Amino acid sequence: MAGWTLDPRYASLSDEFGNLSAVFALEGEEITRDPLSEVVRIERAGVRYYIKRYHSAGRGIRPYLPRPRIRTEWQNLRYFMNWGIPTAEMVAWGLERQMGRFVRGALITRELPDTENLWMLDYLGDYRLSDPAWVDVISRQLADSTRRMHDHRFAHNDLKWRNLLVDGQGNLFFIDCPNGAFWCWPFLDYRIVKDLACLDKVARRVLSRSQRLRFYLRYCGRKHTDARDRKRIQRVLRFFEGRE
Repeated sequence: MAGWTLDPRYASLSDEFGNLSAVFALEGEEITRDPLSEVVRIERAGVRYYIKRYHSAGRGIRPYLPRPRIRTEWQNLRYFMNWGIPTAEMVAWGLERQMGRFVRGALITRELPDTENLWMLDYLGDYRLSDPAWVDVISRQLADSTRRMHDHRFAHNDLKWRNLLVDGQGNLFFIDCPNGAFWCWPFLDYRIVKDLACLDKVARRVLSRSQRLRFYLRYCGRKHTDARDRKRIQRVLRFFEGRE
């Protein structure tokens, strides 16, 4: 049994994007590959598309789980869109099962033009990270989107700089969230701390203490920290101690 959805706006690409067999037959520029999946990029009519294809769900009971990784990826992107968190536009998505066992699945997203991830900006020493005004614009967007996500009791679980894109106009986008999930107390608090710690892991080396504190206050929606905030900040700062 195969379930596949193509956004009607891309009906003109139905010959290539219209079903799983066609999608798995596409050839393009390889971006990443691992034992379970691959990402290729193709261009059609001047627009680039990223195609993520899973040909396995892993070993043991994983192929029989109701939410394989590829389904989690497209559902989480849909959550972001519903919550007003800017992300990549989904073009097509779906998966195939046989006798309840995952066989393959894919997700196609449209490229966000003129974007680069924050980790790469740091790696290249991009001048924008030294511009307080630019950092402030990005910080406000990041704080707002992170708060919206956490307000829905949802944690990204891999909220690293490489999963945050910025474009030439200073717009921020969340991408790649296959590990995101909803949590209840007390597990949610730990996941929130982990998300904030992942963000701060690079920020502590690149940004000033005042910039990092400003981000946290915006995230909390307060002008000053209280005792609970200071306790959480210490947990964030110590999160990766002894882990690397």
